[in-house]
Amino acid sequence: MEHKVICVFAMVLMLALSSLAQDQAETCTMTPRERVNCGFPGVTAEQCKQRGCCFDDTVRGFPWCFHPLAIESPPEEDCPF
Repeated sequence: MEHKVICVFAMVLMLALSSLAQDQAETCTMTPRERVNCGFPGVTAEQCKQRGCCFDDTVRGFPWCFHPLAIESPPEEDCPF
C-alpha cells in the first residue's frame, strides 16, 4: 500500500509541475539561423510581442521579430514502483 501512495504522490507532483511547464513550452533562446520571421519591416518590439513573438535587434542580417522555438519535453515514464 505504501508504494501506491508514493506513486500517486509522484503522479500528482508531476501533473502540478507539468501544468507550470506548459506556460514555458516555448523559448526565444535560439541561434540566429533558427529564427523564422514573424514581423514586418519596421516592426517595433511592442508590436512584435503583441503578436506573441520574440524580439532581438542585436543580430544584423537575421529577423529581429521571430517565432519562439518550441521546447520539446521528454516522454513521461510510468511509476517504477
